[in-house]
Amino acid sequence: MTETKKTKIVLIEDDSFLAGMYATKLNLEGFNVTQANDGLEGLEKVKEVKPDLILLDIILPKMDGFEVLESLKKSPETKDIPVIMLTNLGKKEEVDKGFEMGAQDYLIKAHFVPSEVIKKIKSYLSQE
Repeated sequence: MTETKKTKIVLIEDDSFLAGMYATKLNLEGFNVTQANDGLEGLEKVKEVKPDLILLDIILPKMDGFEVLESLKKSPETKDIPVIMLTNLGKKEEVDKGFEMGAQDYLIKAHFVPSEVIKKIKSYLSQE
């Protein structure tokens, strides 16, 4: 009997309520979710788990999301993992910076309900 491989997602989000909500929804959709509460922990979890996709907030303790993204894209081990920015920062400069730094997508939390975020995740994972 073969076990189906669950898609691994690392969720880097310091708001415990939001992180719990997204993790629960993603787990219900069949994803294997690992959570990190700050940027440094997020980088450690990504190296440990080697996820298929990363959901990354920008405003984080210890290391912000842009610093995390920069570090991920510089490392040969992690540079090809798709990163979706999931944040409340919605200024054009911030969105542009996220894309310029290599994010696959930039979702503003207030504009997307979790089911829409999951739809986006599935669309990126099906492109691989």
